[in-house]
Amino acid sequence: MHELLENMCQKCTNTPLIGEPAPEFGAMTTHGYIEFPKDYRGKWVVLFSHPGDFTPVCTTEFMTFQSMIDEFKAINTELIGLSVDSVASHLGWIQSIKTDVSFQGWEGMEITFPIIADNGMRIAGLYGMIHPNVSDTSTIRSVFIIDPRGIIRTTLYYPVSVGRNITEIKRIIIALQTGDAFHVVTPAEWIPGDNVISIPPRTTFEIKNKAKNKTKDKNAWFLSFKHISPEMILEKITNQKLLSKPSNKNKDSNKRKKK
Repeated sequence: MHELLENMCQKCTNTPLIGEPAPEFGAMTTHGYIEFPKDYRGKWVVLFSHPGDFTPVCTTEFMTFQSMIDEFKAINTELIGLSVDSVASHLGWIQSIKTDVSFQGWEGMEITFPIIADNGMRIAGLYGMIHPNVSDTSTIRSVFIIDPRGIIRTTLYYPVSVGRNITEIKRIIIALQTGDAFHVVTPAEWIPGDNVISIPPRTTFEIKNKAKNKTKDKNAWFLSFKHISPEMILEKITNQKLLSKPSNKNKDSNKRKKK
């Protein structure tokens, strides 16, 4: 057992990096066997780990992910959870969520996305989800956003004591999709409807050309904003208007529907 944990710790230093292919694996889930990322080609994926079943913070995260699942599907994104618990444990936990948990007005909530059973910590090792200084035997709150080609585009890590901001995960995906579709980058605090940033000039000729065509733009040569409407973004990445954060009224309505 000691040797297994030692090997796992060594593997955890090999966390896959942004821009690299997502490590391949086959695994049992609450929805049956999957081969990843093969079975998800053409989809964006949020692959996220949690420290353990029947834990309070993880329960609130899973319920929040579930409450937004249609919003993720609208932007061509699938959710996959993972911990080192068994399928039986996962099933017992999500059944308990459905029958015994109330959070943010949600009750009777059914978790409909798959949860991977990683009892041997094999997948956790491939993705660097075990951080030995926190725990040798459970995964931390890691998030991997993987694009339709199976490339890792974002990694996030949260301490065990802090629940994730699911709206921020969705915002990141939309920003990545917007950048891919329009060849732009997004500034701090960006949400759909805000100005984006054009790719800066990369040659002296491009700098001179920008200076020659400069009109109302008072910014330096390396910073140029332009507007892309939410409607244009919608046309590129989805057919449903689920990009903006719902109003409190709509949120309350959604909560009532979950009861």
